[in-house]
Amino acid sequence: MKAFTGTSQYVASSELMTAVNIAVTLQKPLLIKGEPGTGKTMLAQAVSDALGKQLIIWNVKSTTKAQDGLYVYDVVQRLYDSQFGNEGVDNIAKYIKLGKLGEAFRSEEQVVLLIDEIDKADLEFPNDLLWELDQMEFYIPETRETVRAKQRPIVIITSNAEKELPDAFLRRCVFHYIEFPNQEQMEQIVRVHFGELDKKLVQQALTAFYWVRELRGLEKKPSTSELVDWLRALVAGGVDPDCIKRDIPFAGVLLKKDKDLRTLAQNKR
Repeated sequence: MKAFTGTSQYVASSELMTAVNIAVTLQKPLLIKGEPGTGKTMLAQAVSDALGKQLIIWNVKSTTKAQDGLYVYDVVQRLYDSQFGNEGVDNIAKYIKLGKLGEAFRSEEQVVLLIDEIDKADLEFPNDLLWELDQMEFYIPETRETVRAKQRPIVIITSNAEKELPDAFLRRCVFHYIEFPNQEQMEQIVRVHFGELDKKLVQQALTAFYWVRELRGLEKKPSTSELVDWLRALVAGGVDPDCIKRDIPFAGVLLKKDKDLRTLAQNKR
């Protein structure tokens, strides 16, 4: 299998590329942490594109259980069918629907499986997946069937560090923390989104952006997505690059909290 070296649409540091390739080689899940806007979720798409593999996404919510990723037994539909005399009620397999992890296991080809924002679920969620991620199989008691991975998927797990993950889970992962891009890296990312853009505008906007991020007391620092939106606003508004740092026009695109806007206003005086 070829190594991951990033894509034309995803700027990856050498450290991140190394982490991806080590995880693939060791056949271990890659756990990615980092503040919002550092490209954690987009990494899975980039790996999928670079390696030519299907991407399966399991979006984790606060109500998500590990079982949801394995399979769901639709008891209600079976009861409904039995009441109306529909055929095939005795075929329980008909009412078993595989979850995202089950789909990855059943795939004939190796896939990339993204388990996105694992820390949104309860604390037992990671522990409940230990066996499945280790052994790459799970048992369906209703049909007495064991579902084994035909091809071990490349598993990428993201976390916003909202909760501490269990040690037993962490031991089974390759870990990488994506640092927020420096100004030089961010300029590369901006070029991916915009291509040709006035160089002076980009430089002045980046200088102002990083100055805003360093303001003391911000509750929510602007991320890459806010920067991209802000650049679009600056271009659409025909803003003079020379006044960007002084005025921070369209500040509401960068900052999303009243307190942060007040902090900005106080520092501009």
